[in-house]
Amino acid sequence: MSEPGLSLAERLEGGVRVGPNLTLTRNPERQSGDPAALAAILDEALVAHVAFVRRGWPVALPFFHAVGDLRDGHGPQLLLHGSPAAGLFEQAGSNGVDVAVCVSLLDGLVFARSTFGSSAHYRSAVIYGRARLVAPDLLPAALGFLVDHITPGRRQEVRPPLGQEVKKTAVLALGLTQATVKLAQSYQGESPDDGEDRGVWAGVVPLALRADQPRPSPETQNPEQIPPSVRALVERLNR
Repeated sequence: MSEPGLSLAERLEGGVRVGPNLTLTRNPERQSGDPAALAAILDEALVAHVAFVRRGWPVALPFFHAVGDLRDGHGPQLLLHGSPAAGLFEQAGSNGVDVAVCVSLLDGLVFARSTFGSSAHYRSAVIYGRARLVAPDLLPAALGFLVDHITPGRRQEVRPPLGQEVKKTAVLALGLTQATVKLAQSYQGESPDDGEDRGVWAGVVPLALRADQPRPSPETQNPEQIPPSVRALVERLNR
C-alpha cells in the first residue's frame, strides 16, 4: 500500500548521491542534487525510457513506472512494469540487469533570434543501477504503486487483480541513489549586448500534457457516469 500522507521527496531518505561520473560537464548550473526535484519529475511523468544492452546491442524501451517502498529493506525504488516474457525481464533473471532510465518533461520551446540560441525548457532525470525483479509476494504492492501513480483511486473502483493476472505481470525495482537531475527553466535566448535585432520576436511557447474528454467503451452501461478517479486525472492534467 502507498503512503498517502507522505510525499515522494520525504520518502527519498538520504537524498540523491551524485558521484563524479554523474556530474554534468556542460551547463553544470542546471544540475540539481535536491531529492525534491527528482521526486517532482518522477511524480509528474507517466513514461520512463529504459536503456540496456541485449545480446550485445543497445536497446531503449518505454515503460510505465512508479516509485514505492516495498518494505524489503531497499527504501523507495523506481518500479518498472512489464511482462515476465519480455526480454528485459528475462535478462534480469536472479541477478538483475544493469540499466539507465531516463524520465523527461518538456515544459516549453525557447525561440531566440537565431537558431543557435533557440532551446527548450525541460526537467529530466537519469537513474542508473542494477534493476532486480520484485519477488512474487511483493508484486501486489508494487502493482498498487503503479496503478496509484497513473490514476490514484482507481483501485477502489475496480476488482483487484486475479492470481493468474499477477503471475502474468513482472516488475523491476531500481534504487534511486545513483541519479542525476537536470533543469532548464530560465529564458536564455538573449543577452543585452548580443547585437540581435529586437524587432524579431523572441520568447517561450509553454508546453504541457493535456487530457481530452474521456471516451467510454462501447460496452459501458452508464457512459455519462465518469468515475471520480478518471475525473481527477483529467482535472490534474488540465489544471
